[in-house]
Amino acid sequence: MEKKNNDSGCPASDIDPFKNTVSTSDENSEAPENIETFSKIIESRIAKYNSGEIPTRLGKMTEEESFFLEAVMHLSKLTNVIAKSSPSGLTLLNRTNLVLQRAMTFMEEEFRTLLEDFGGCSNSKVEKNSDYPSYPPEVVTRMNRIATAMISAGFETECCQVYSISRRNAFYEQLKMLEFEKINGDDVQRMPWDSLEGEITQWIIVAKSCSSTLFPGEKRLGESVFFDSPKISQSLFSNLARSIVIQILDFAEAVSRTKRSAEKLFKFLDIYEAIRDLVSAISESFSNDGEHELKSEILATRDRFGEAAVNVFCDLESSIKNDAARTPVPGGAVHPLTRYVMNYLKYACEYRDALEHIFQEHAKLEAYSSATTLDDHVESESPHDDVAATTPFSSQIMKILELLDSNLEAKSNLYRDPSLRDIFLMNNGRYILQKAKGSTEVRQVMGDTWCRRRSTTVRQYHKNYQRETWGRVLQILSHDGMQVSGKVTKPVVKERFKNFSTMLDEIHRTQSTWVVSDEQLRSELRVSISAVLIPAYRSFFGRFRQYLDNTKHAEKYIKYQPEEIETLIEGLFDGNPTSMARRKT
Repeated sequence: MEKKNNDSGCPASDIDPFKNTVSTSDENSEAPENIETFSKIIESRIAKYNSGEIPTRLGKMTEEESFFLEAVMHLSKLTNVIAKSSPSGLTLLNRTNLVLQRAMTFMEEEFRTLLEDFGGCSNSKVEKNSDYPSYPPEVVTRMNRIATAMISAGFETECCQVYSISRRNAFYEQLKMLEFEKINGDDVQRMPWDSLEGEITQWIIVAKSCSSTLFPGEKRLGESVFFDSPKISQSLFSNLARSIVIQILDFAEAVSRTKRSAEKLFKFLDIYEAIRDLVSAISESFSNDGEHELKSEILATRDRFGEAAVNVFCDLESSIKNDAARTPVPGGAVHPLTRYVMNYLKYACEYRDALEHIFQEHAKLEAYSSATTLDDHVESESPHDDVAATTPFSSQIMKILELLDSNLEAKSNLYRDPSLRDIFLMNNGRYILQKAKGSTEVRQVMGDTWCRRRSTTVRQYHKNYQRETWGRVLQILSHDGMQVSGKVTKPVVKERFKNFSTMLDEIHRTQSTWVVSDEQLRSELRVSISAVLIPAYRSFFGRFRQYLDNTKHAEKYIKYQPEEIETLIEGLFDGNPTSMARRKT
């Protein structure tokens, strides 16, 4: 089927016989007059575009526009054919080269205009993956046709240069909108942490935007525009990514050299994860040695933050070991160290994946694993239930909790009252358990077996307290020893009731100042005390009260009715500040 006639009335198919017979003709073949006419058609079309007679359209390409691009590609092929013809074709070769150069200049400008004027997000901050870059599909198609024509005509360098400059400028514009600013490394070193923390937060936003939106968007655009030349697309993207990543890494490198401290861990881990995502976003385009070197540099920066994280945990271990307070916490309450460590570990476990990877790669892994004897115990006790406890990061957390337990055990010895020591250990053990159970991340790290074992330990402290405090009270309420020479006597009954009232008053006076802040634990303690004390007192009261019925001032000995005991128990562990000020440990 004959193609539509061009402006000079010469159908494009008139050129085909020459192109198709070149392979069978000798070098002295003369080019037909139609080639000259064809060159004039292209020049005429360029002139009409330049004059505005044929306006640039954003809609679907017209048949005329498609013919123009095909004509340019056709002319570029014919130029190569003419170069092989007889010397008489040199004049025609110069002519076609000149026309082709003009066509490329025009297409280059058209390509630049499409790139710079029709990307809807060029002046607005993108919010999600599909927003960037938002060229209409028909514009992408036009750019693809132009790029294909320029590359086939041997103008790959010019095409790539226009594309590269335009997209780099657009990318930097997005970084500017994200408030990304280059900060001198020395300034980062001198910056107070609260200020630097804000800069890191903004950097993370930029890095994540690059990973989730900007780089994927640039990659998709390049693959569409240079659909017929995947290697060119890959090269353009990797060059853009390299120039951006180097700037992003400069700031991260400077941050990694700042003095480490526990408060910096979570920002360091945020940077670690941002760099990890950055590698994933661009790694597919890393193919040659130069790009491999860039990837290695990115990973080296990431690993510096991993090393800093490991060192922070080492510092945490040291701080726990060296926390040797000389003053007990009033009322046996939860120690500030316990709160700090557990809250710190809770946040750390939210970075479980990153920290697991960090500890797996770190050279000190073997030392941490071998030092954590608790880990071996967990495996032997329940190898299937506590798989989490065998991982490097879990082992590290176990070690820290062991150090905390040892520290709390030492601190409990600051209390002279054995019962208060048990309350202190119970409070802190319960706090540790509740923090672990209340956080999905921590529970996943610690495992169910650890939680059950911790619950058993807390219950043992409870039993120790009950035995130490109320065991002596129950001895007084025992029916044993109430008879002298086989007969119950008033003096014995008086002494028992009096001793019970005195001991109960002392316990209430002292232990109402003790603190059990966990409401459930406080309730459990009161219920357990009531369960053993009230029945024992009712039995004793019912059995021996009658011996004092006719005794003068019986209330001196029987101070409490059975129903009043529960009220006293309800007053325990409230941490009464007035009484606490007078309390002696």
